Order: sequence, then structure tokens, then C-alpha cells
Amino acid sequence: MSVPTIGGPGYHIGVEEFEAFVSDEIGKVQLEGKNLVLIIPDDTRGCPMPRILRAVYKSVINRAASVKAVIALGTHEYMEPDEIALWAAGSRDANLAAEYPGMPIINHLWKDRDKLVSVGQISAERISELSGGRLEKGSDVQINKDVVEADVKIIVGPILPHEVVGISGGNKYFIPGCAAHELIDMTHWVGALITSAKMIGTPGITPVRAMINEGAAMVPGEKYCLAFVVKAYSDEIESASFASPEDAWAEQAKVTAQTHIEYVAEPFPNVIAEIPLRYHDIWTAAKGFYKSEPAVADGGEVIIYAPHIEAVSEAHPEIYEIGYHCRDYYVKQWDKFSEVPWGVLAHSTHGRGAGTYDAETGVEICRLQLTFATGIPKEVCESINVGYRDPASIPALMADPNFHVIRDAGEVLFRLESERPAE
Repeated sequence: MSVPTIGGPGYHIGVEEFEAFVSDEIGKVQLEGKNLVLIIPDDTRGCPMPRILRAVYKSVINRAASVKAVIALGTHEYMEPDEIALWAAGSRDANLAAEYPGMPIINHLWKDRDKLVSVGQISAERISELSGGRLEKGSDVQINKDVVEADVKIIVGPILPHEVVGISGGNKYFIPGCAAHELIDMTHWVGALITSAKMIGTPGITPVRAMINEGAAMVPGEKYCLAFVVKAYSDEIESASFASPEDAWAEQAKVTAQTHIEYVAEPFPNVIAEIPLRYHDIWTAAKGFYKSEPAVADGGEVIIYAPHIEAVSEAHPEIYEIGYHCRDYYVKQWDKFSEVPWGVLAHSTHGRGAGTYDAETGVEICRLQLTFATGIPKEVCESINVGYRDPASIPALMADPNFHVIRDAGEVLFRLESERPAE
């Protein structure tokens, strides 16, 4: 069965063309008398959200009994009202009740247990099977209550290479997007065990994608997905599909694999990853490292250049205690770190990259140097095992031929030409 799709790699979908596609496809979903929830990304995803959300809103608001939009934060920081207004309507001063009458837009309150409900369990044996034997621990599948109780769920979100799951989007908007942090931690740790460099941009059903699909299948109700790809370094939509979360994701994953992975003939000696304003902390801005790591030469340096960032993470203070280390640093000292939230461990090792750790000598050797040129003080950087550069020094360094500058870093993945999949 063909998946309803518009556009493709390099195509520019006009506003009217996109609205017509959304209206036609969502119009086929029976919404009359049903409660609908839209699941949307937070503002760390680069896309023209006001344009997209308005098109979807117009196609549903006069048909469904009720409509609500839930921001699939995962374990990101809750968005403030002015941030939601900017994200959904294009202005911090926007009146969302006037822009989207009858449709509240709310955070996924992952810290509030009362806002989560169990939809099933995944056994330890099944987790072991899905993860390829990397993890054997069962989990309760707890999902946002508003999402679970809605008759119809429509995911609305972009597809991009991703460090944990391979290619983002689809059912990832349920898990981790609208899930409890325990299950999120498990999926992220499996991705960390595989390593970000091996996982990121991997097409198809990766072990983490398999775990996510398993849990998402337990979410009751009708489930659909408007998956799309935004042209790199722009706000132009180049492709979109509407179908089940699995089918729409699979169709758009093919597109992002062509448009958001750049292959380079030789590794970069060093990289300056210039982080856009949509990333508010290192927890999200570390994508600048994830997306460049595979294309940097051994011994090279990746500089996260983000003068606007002043915190590693407010939501996950444990990262200040453990810092940034390679995977084996934790695996070979598991008794010491097993009680640290696994999602924090995963972020740490994703952000530090490949390396080795000798348990007998206590010597850790990382393949690359990670440096912050941000608003985070030097002493904090040193305490979390990363380098420091004064952000004021970076503009001059950008002229150094030994540094490759990645503008708007965090979404396009760089890999070596030798790693390009065979046609």
C-alpha cells in the first residue's frame, strides 16, 4: 500500500500546496464525536511550526469533539508560556487562545506522576530480545494521560538523523516524547551502549526503534502521523507523508537520509559547531557534537560555540556530578554509576564520543576533545571534564583552515564518504 506523500528530496512545498495536502489527508480521518490530541515537537526541532500547526488546526477544529495539543518534551525542560506562543504562533506576545480557539497547547508534564498512566509492560526477556541482548530489564510503559485518553492521536513532527534511535520521528513522539523518564532512560542507554557514532542516521528498525515501537503499540486508540522533512538550513518543507506512525515515518526516513546526511571525502581536523538559538542548554545543543563526531579526525577538537547557553541542564542536575565521559568509563565502573539515571549517563557518553577506559589504571582516553565556548564558566567546564574557550575568541578562530565551521549545527549529520551505504 502506497503512503500518501507530497514532495521529495530537493522539492519545495508551497504553503497552499501543503495546506491542501493536510486538509485532504486529515479530512479522511473520522473525527466527529471524538476527542483528538495533536502531539507536536518542542522548539528544539527546526521547522516552521506556526505554518504547520495552523494547517492541521484548520483541518480538525470544526470536526472533533475536542482538540488538545501536547508538546512531546521527553525529558526536556518545560516550555514557558511565551516560548510556547513563539513556537506555535510566531510571537512571544501571541494570544494562543485567539490564535487557536478551542485548542489548548500544553507541555508533557513528565515530572508529574499524576499526569502519566500505564498502558502495559514490556518484560525483561522481551527487552533483551529487542535490544539484541544489550539490556535485560523489564519496564512499565507509562504515557501522558491526555494522550492515552484521547480517541485519536495525530503526531505532527519532523524526521531527522538521531543519536539514540537512528532516525527520529514517528513513534518516538510517544516514547520518549510523551513517556515516563524510566522507559526513556532505558531506550537511551541502549543507544549509548551501541554508541552515538554507530547509531546516528542508521535507517530501518534499530534496536532502540524496536523498543519504542513495542511500547507505542500499547497506546490505545487510533494513531496517525504527519511526518515531514524540512530542507536543511531553511524553513522550507520539502516532503511530507500522512499515514500510521510506522508508515509515515518510514517514508520520510528515506528522504532525510538523502537530504540531512552530508558525506565528506576526508575527515575534518577540527570543528566549530555554531549552535542556533533554538537550543537552550547543552542537553540539547550537544547535537552539534553528535552530528559532527563521525567526520572528525582522531585527536581532533569539536567546539560547541553557543554564547547564549549558560547551563548544561537544569532538568538533569546529575550531569554536573558525573561530567562527560566515554561509554566504557561507565560500563567498566557499573557498580559506581548504575544508580545514576541512565538517560543522564547516555547523554554524557553521547556528548563525549568514542574512547577507552582502563579500569586498572583509571586512565580514560577519548578520541576527540570536546570544548565549550559558551556562557558556562571555565571552572564548570573543567569540573565536568570538557575544555573551555572564551566565546569571544571563536570568530577569529573561524578563519583558521584547520577548523571546519558548521553553521546552524545540530540537524545535518556529517559522515565520511567511505561510510556511504551502497546503492
